[in-house]
Amino acid sequence: MRAEAIERVVAVDWSGDKGPGQRKKIWAGVWTAATGRVSLESGRTRVELGEWLVELARETPRMVVGIDCCFSFPAWFLAEHGCATIFDFWQHVAAGHGERWLARECEDGRFWGKVGASRTGKRPMEFCGDGLRRMMRATDWENKIAPRQEGGDPERAAKMFGITAKSPFQIGGSGSVGTGSLRAMPFLLRMREAGFRVWPFEDAALDAKKPQSLLVEMYTRLLTGPVAKSNPAARKAYLAAKQKEDAAYAGLSRGVMAKALGSEDAFDALVCALEMVRWREEFARLKATKDAALRLEGITWRPGVQAE
Repeated sequence: MRAEAIERVVAVDWSGDKGPGQRKKIWAGVWTAATGRVSLESGRTRVELGEWLVELARETPRMVVGIDCCFSFPAWFLAEHGCATIFDFWQHVAAGHGERWLARECEDGRFWGKVGASRTGKRPMEFCGDGLRRMMRATDWENKIAPRQEGGDPERAAKMFGITAKSPFQIGGSGSVGTGSLRAMPFLLRMREAGFRVWPFEDAALDAKKPQSLLVEMYTRLLTGPVAKSNPAARKAYLAAKQKEDAAYAGLSRGVMAKALGSEDAFDALVCALEMVRWREEFARLKATKDAALRLEGITWRPGVQAE
């Protein structure tokens, strides 16, 4: 499939906020092939975002959507809950288990992070030392830990410089990913029911006779590289440098630039959208993984990654 055949790319900077903060924190960077332009969208709740994406998929079915959250948990945790597939697990989470794990009175001590007086901010001993790997999926380990080890990937290690690797079991504290991921799973389930394919659990169908839009998990840090995104001056310097060296950034409107300069979430959505557009020819070639563990855990998309 030619890169030009992709009709739309959407990068969603996700949020697990339960209240009105969703409208402020959820941002989408949107590139549309028909115009070649990029926009930044906010102001929607998770439910409204899903409805909007379904409408976009009807309009442009050859669409790829990247979402900044973990699509799953370690395979052993899914097995513990009797889930034979990732879609079983999403049903399990959507049935109320996700919110129970996030509740302050949750008895499962493997979920941690300071979210109230009854929650500890300390990582459970089960996940310390030799247990560190147990709290992460294989894709988390590969992207966040392995690159820093001897014989690892220096380029990816540089992107993670100064970043503490997070586990989906961490549901509170700086940079935690668990809350957003658990609240994403019912959303992901609805998107699949609406006709989206989900990689790496399914083959992409972007070039089929009846194309279907594609959902992929992304991690913004792997796409932005090292930058103090919470610092407005750092965002400004990053975007200014990109505009000088990259035609995709040079063509951005003043309005889009202003939004990215004014919000860390908008910045992430913009940069990730542009990186997805840059590598868009890869998406139609994505195939479902044959690895039993990865079929439960998923794979974080990054340029060049393929399913095993």
